[in-house]
Amino acid sequence: MFTPKYPAPDTASGIPAAAPVAPPVPMPTAPAPVAPAPVSNRPVVQLTPGSTLALVGGGTAVVLVVGAVLVSMLLAVAITGASVAVCAVVLRSLLNHENRH
Repeated sequence: MFTPKYPAPDTASGIPAAAPVAPPVPMPTAPAPVAPAPVSNRPVVQLTPGSTLALVGGGTAVVLVVGAVLVSMLLAVAITGASVAVCAVVLRSLLNHENRH
């Protein structure tokens, strides 16, 4: 059940005949002329002072929002850890108080 099942080997009747090889053609020694690079028809992006200011403001806003989210997540973890620690101390004192009486 767990042994691999291999396919049957190929039963080809023979090796295909090799194609005849043509003698190499000598290459010309003069280099071909280089074509000029094609000119792009896409518009060039030009940054004006207003658009630069908008990009900087947008980037700053993104950084501040991401920072606020990360700080709030860290604060939530810290508050949760502190509350769990307080609960553990209260439970420990209750259990120790029961054992003494």
